[in-house]
Amino acid sequence: MACPRLRFGALIVLLALVAGACAWQAPDLILTGPAVAESTKIFAADGTLITTLHADQNRETVPLSQMPKQLQQAVVAIEDERFWHHTGVDIRAMVRAAWADATHGKVVQGGSTITEQYVKNVLADRERTVHRKLREAALAYQLEHKIGKSKILAGYLNTIYFGNGAYGVQAASETYFGEPAEKLTLPQAALLAGLIRSPNNYDPYDHADAASGRRIAVLDKMASLHDITDEQAAAAKATPLGVGHHQPSGSYPAPYFVEAVKQQILDDPKFGGGQSPAQRQQNLFNGGLRIYTTVDLAKQAEAEQAVAKVLSQPATDPSAAVVSLEPGTGNVRALVGGRDFFGGGSQAKFNLATQGQRPAGSSFKPFVLAAAVQQGVSLHKLYAAPQSLDLPLPRGGVWHVRNFEDEGGGTMDLVEATVHSINTVYARLILEVGPNEALDVARRLGITSHLDPYPSAVLGTNDVTPLEMASAYGAIDNKGAAVTPSLISRVTKADGTVLYQHQPDPRPALAPNVVDQVRSVLEQVVQRGTGVNARIGRPAAGKTGTGEQWRDAWFVGFTPELVTSVWVGFADAQRSMVPPATRITVQGGTWPAQIWQLYMSAALAQTPVSPFPPATPAASADNGTMRPVPNVSGMPVDVAEDQLGSEGFTADRVSVANGDYPPGFVVGQSPCAGCLAPGGSAVTLQVGTGNAPAHVPNVLGLSESEARDTLRSAGFAPHVVTQQEPPAADAASRAGLVWKQSPAAGSAATQGTTVTVWVDPVGIVQAVPPPGETTTTG
Repeated sequence: MACPRLRFGALIVLLALVAGACAWQAPDLILTGPAVAESTKIFAADGTLITTLHADQNRETVPLSQMPKQLQQAVVAIEDERFWHHTGVDIRAMVRAAWADATHGKVVQGGSTITEQYVKNVLADRERTVHRKLREAALAYQLEHKIGKSKILAGYLNTIYFGNGAYGVQAASETYFGEPAEKLTLPQAALLAGLIRSPNNYDPYDHADAASGRRIAVLDKMASLHDITDEQAAAAKATPLGVGHHQPSGSYPAPYFVEAVKQQILDDPKFGGGQSPAQRQQNLFNGGLRIYTTVDLAKQAEAEQAVAKVLSQPATDPSAAVVSLEPGTGNVRALVGGRDFFGGGSQAKFNLATQGQRPAGSSFKPFVLAAAVQQGVSLHKLYAAPQSLDLPLPRGGVWHVRNFEDEGGGTMDLVEATVHSINTVYARLILEVGPNEALDVARRLGITSHLDPYPSAVLGTNDVTPLEMASAYGAIDNKGAAVTPSLISRVTKADGTVLYQHQPDPRPALAPNVVDQVRSVLEQVVQRGTGVNARIGRPAAGKTGTGEQWRDAWFVGFTPELVTSVWVGFADAQRSMVPPATRITVQGGTWPAQIWQLYMSAALAQTPVSPFPPATPAASADNGTMRPVPNVSGMPVDVAEDQLGSEGFTADRVSVANGDYPPGFVVGQSPCAGCLAPGGSAVTLQVGTGNAPAHVPNVLGLSESEARDTLRSAGFAPHVVTQQEPPAADAASRAGLVWKQSPAAGSAATQGTTVTVWVDPVGIVQAVPPPGETTTTG
């Protein structure tokens, strides 16, 4: 006990010095209030002003007469219960706090009065020194005698920070409750009073339980001081928190992008906003910052339009998130985080692109494939590919795996297993490679969310964000170099002083020859696999992902210039995206791939087509019978076969519809150019027919005449069948409209192909059966 007593004695001496400073050494009192606030401006990549964060949106001064008495009581009770009795410095409270701090060996109680806090808020000097504390105490003592308690309390309540950008009770009341301060109720007043000590820790949006507990503490304190009765306290405790986001009336472009930028400024001092959360909040809204971002407003608009075109029925369709970035720099060029940021709903501000963690489905498989290639597993190693499989787990138990829609059968190599997303092959692969090794690859590529090392991780059971997935695929696109995604390129003061300048941070994640092999497989996913709806007539690679019971759907893909991830799902809950909840059964190769195709086609319309960089041969000089495969893409097939034969390989031909080259030219190969393959093995050549397929337009929900016109204008032959659709709750509303089509919207088909559409007859009333069970996916 000696050390606490010594500390306590030293603190008593310090308190005596404070008292002396208050009485005899008070400096001239000059309190001019907070520095004049200056609006912060946020700019797009081309210098276009996106929005201005006005100070008057976050602070408004009101007189004490417009602050309810119970609000004043609540703040005084929890922050400084002897406020009306001390003279600016509460020696009793300081002794109590000092004893508590000395006993615990750390700061556990505050001893500052409301007057001292107010002085600290309006002083420009923020250094943490004994001299500053003495100065504050002296000014507090002098302030009590010059302006009195009421003005001090009013000034304090108009300047204190309440979190979420709200300075002062008026802004806080409007931020949390959508009402002016004068209309605050007792439960609301107690909640606001509780926020003052730690606005972030008691944030009612992010930490509702902590906020509720803090409100209870305030109400108990008020009851103990006889400000309210026990009955009033009990009733207030039983009242829900009742907070809700209330948006300003103005809107601006790329709101989810802007919100993510604001959050980065608030979370990380490296952007120059200040060392403490309160400083960063203050500077973001009132510090006159100039924030230059990476968003390309043209690409942003194209991403939003692609989502709106595919998910064309917002009342019933699920939501989508899109992140598009440059693989070499990490600069995020477009970000769609939800449907209607300014809509005011409970989910309106939640950013699905940066905060929405959902299972990745089979879009996680490329990370496992990369781990396998890194360990020396050949892309052409054959695996049994049954429709379903029971695998014993290393620690006991059986893992039941089945393929989507019961595909599979026979044997196949890793190329075909990826192209067709065969779960049973990948289940064997992750047990061969090891879950920890596969997840290590994912983390090195850019996945930062927590990943559980279970075998089922190969099927995408771990939750990730669209931003992470874009970043990780970007590393594959960037020859194995991972780059941290960047939304902010530069931050300056209003006078041009640079506070932050972004510099890309490429770091090796995978060897180039490993990512070359993975990329070659992902190219074939788009060319002829589950991702054909994402073809854009230029080199592209990617992977689809469909979550358990169709609750989440992904397509993540890239070209040499741009990588984009798309997630589709219901924002409020993980609901199955199957009829009648959705117009189609949503898979990664449907709506997500269609959104990706529409966006990337528009985003790259003015960008010259460029091939992926040449493959990098493996570094080892001693490859035994393994040798690099020559690059024969773009050659006439006869010339390609001669080239392969001269270097010890044979060739297999596969015809594919592709208009990028004349008929008879090689448009793709497997293994990839530069990849290692056994001498004498076959190289599969995709030989273009010269006829690029068109995509069937979406005519669901159109009238018969509209559907006919749409199909004919796209070069297809319509065939109409009048037939009642299966019973559904809203079937009557679709009388006379198309409810089904084949081939499906977005399918690749040769122009002239017949597209059959089914139209509901007019005047038929359908009964609705009870809902049935849904089949789960693998």
